[in-house]
Amino acid sequence: MDTASNSLNILSSARILLHEVFGYTDFRPFQVEIITTLLQKRSVLALMPTGAGKSMCYQIPALLNDGLTIVISPLIALMDDQVAALRLAGVNAAALHSGTLPENVRKIANEMQRGSLKLLYIAPERATTQRFLQFISQINISLIAIDEAHCVSQWGHDFRPEYRRLSVLTTRFHNIPTIALTATADLRTRDDILHYLYLQNAQIFITPFNRENIEYRVVEKNNGKKQLLEFIKTQGKNACGIVYCHSRKKVENIAAFLRQEKINALPYHAGMSAEDRQKNQRRFSLDNGVVMVATVAFGMGIDKPDVRFVAHLDMPPSIERFYQESGRAGRDGQPAISWLCHGLNDWVLLRQRIEDGNASSEQKNIEHIKLAQMLAFCETTNCRRHYLLSCLGEQHDLNAHCGNCDNCLQPPSLFDATVPVQKLLSAVYRSQQRLNVGQIIDILRGKITPEIAPYQGLSVFGIGREYSERQWRSIVRQCIAQGYLNISPQQLALYLMPIAKEILQGKQIVKLHLPYEKHKFKDTPTAFFTERQEKLMHALRHWRRQTAEEKEVPAFVIFSDKTLTQLVEHIPTTAFELHQIYGLGDAKINAFGEEIMAICRQFKARE
Repeated sequence: MDTASNSLNILSSARILLHEVFGYTDFRPFQVEIITTLLQKRSVLALMPTGAGKSMCYQIPALLNDGLTIVISPLIALMDDQVAALRLAGVNAAALHSGTLPENVRKIANEMQRGSLKLLYIAPERATTQRFLQFISQINISLIAIDEAHCVSQWGHDFRPEYRRLSVLTTRFHNIPTIALTATADLRTRDDILHYLYLQNAQIFITPFNRENIEYRVVEKNNGKKQLLEFIKTQGKNACGIVYCHSRKKVENIAAFLRQEKINALPYHAGMSAEDRQKNQRRFSLDNGVVMVATVAFGMGIDKPDVRFVAHLDMPPSIERFYQESGRAGRDGQPAISWLCHGLNDWVLLRQRIEDGNASSEQKNIEHIKLAQMLAFCETTNCRRHYLLSCLGEQHDLNAHCGNCDNCLQPPSLFDATVPVQKLLSAVYRSQQRLNVGQIIDILRGKITPEIAPYQGLSVFGIGREYSERQWRSIVRQCIAQGYLNISPQQLALYLMPIAKEILQGKQIVKLHLPYEKHKFKDTPTAFFTERQEKLMHALRHWRRQTAEEKEVPAFVIFSDKTLTQLVEHIPTTAFELHQIYGLGDAKINAFGEEIMAICRQFKARE
């Protein structure tokens, strides 16, 4: 059989599995090319944003191949959710991690030896033990999939030493194709993935990073708790969301505050017991309208598709971290919002954390560069989406409009800030670059304090009374973002950057956005069905929740919100009509079809 005919057969078989097992009608961009490459026994590096369908790229080959596919995953919750979804779809899959009971470990080992297990999910530290490596050397392995592969790189935003040890796996089984997958990786991170996983000959596929359904909003912090509450209240009663905070204490505080305001909020951080974390994550997965307030401990692999918003109450440390976390909103392709509340103190705190850390000077320099990019994203007056995508390695016109970020929907007003910036830079220079932000602002506003008393005689004392303290802090922040000023991590003193000299000499005009300009956004619509359709949706949601509790799986594993929406729109009452619904494969129709059709028939009978 020639190559062209073989490729057509592969594609035909893959499409049949896509529809009959997973209930999808067509592949997403690059999935066909990646699947074909893997089935040709060639390795792949796939960069695909959250929601682009990474798992399908190895799950389809796993079903088409003879043998076992090993999937490296860093998160227990993600492994369990993926396995539950595959089993409901009729696929024999299992997860091996610290929470797996001994009797289940033996069962999994027996299924691997018999060749009946198709996919095994396993943590990286467990996959590289000698005991596991020796055991699988006797197993027919068809594919190795390494998820969150950016963790192998120190240049990446979530470096994990155990990922470096995965080279033991890829070199020992060098004749078996490997797919490394990640949602974010700049050029240096890609090179590290290829180098440390020994995938130099891998074919690279890069899906565009643009998540068109996500609206990006950034607000300057001014009573962040109140701002967060106002934002959440615009999202509708049943909107599911995630709120990220830097500290465990803040997580607890914000979750308690939201509960007092009648928001169904739960905390999640590494200081909680494993039992409490698992309980809260389960409620987040099963219930509607839950807001999870979390540190980054609630991290990679959040598989819930109907998260309607991700809010950052503190500035993330890098563009990659922000992109991945905000990308947990709207995985179902429906409209979602990324909301970020930031202030100068966030940036200063993150710089101190970098300096106080145990990383090498080279690693600290990398982290400072990434933090500077993050601040620039917060302060840009151009399209936020295009700036974000440019940082991720895509070429975009920063002056173009995406139509779905705050700067494009409501362009900020700019003013000629050359004079106030000259005043600011002069105050920093004349105080010998020894004072922090608050002290410099006190000098500009003529505020006498014990620390400022020695500087009353300066010519710049009191020359900035026309701006409030908050407005000056906004100006300082924008000057740092544009590279006119910086802050020393140790003394927290403001100091001048080389370009400041040209501004002081009047050789460069400075444009800034108006400090604390208020943005108004329309409330997110909470419903798009008729009243009668809302009743059917309510009945289906109630059935889904009960079924999920019986099966002990998250609700989205039963059906996604997109599936529920199509059920409401089409109200199927026959098996043929069920097969036309997104996300309904043969196994799910066999398991749940009669119950769904009964609900739809009851609804139609009332018409």
